[in-house]
Amino acid sequence: MRITPLDIQQKQFPMKFRGFDVEEVYAFLEVVREEMEDLLRENASVKEQVHRAENQIKEYRDMETTLRETLMTAQQMVEEYKTNARKEAELLIREAELKADTLMKEAQDKVVKIHEDIVDLKGIRRHFKEELKRLVESHMRMLEFDKERESEGEEAGGISS
Repeated sequence: MRITPLDIQQKQFPMKFRGFDVEEVYAFLEVVREEMEDLLRENASVKEQVHRAENQIKEYRDMETTLRETLMTAQQMVEEYKTNARKEAELLIREAELKADTLMKEAQDKVVKIHEDIVDLKGIRRHFKEELKRLVESHMRMLEFDKERESEGEEAGGISS
């Protein structure tokens, strides 16, 4: 059974011959009652402080959990950004390589085309030189023919031109 300050205050002791001094007993009981009230108030105050501290610890633990989750999320995001950056860099490199390959092929095609044009132009030049040579030879024969006719005409009639 728990004793309360009220129990102490209302406690009555029977009177006996040669017993304790009643006033001293009641004075002592009053001191015990007051002490007990103080202890109960202090106990209630301590319980309230413990309750507040437990609530604060719970809040701190919740905050810690939230911070850990936030940190993990941030780390995951950083890893995703790194992965995406690597993928994007690889894609850019592949695109650059494809573009370089395309440019190289185009340049090679142009070189082949220029070479073909040079071969064609050499053929045209050779053909032109042959035609020019034939033309010059033809004109030379005509000049010789004219020269022969002139000499025949001088021999035949003494006509001079």
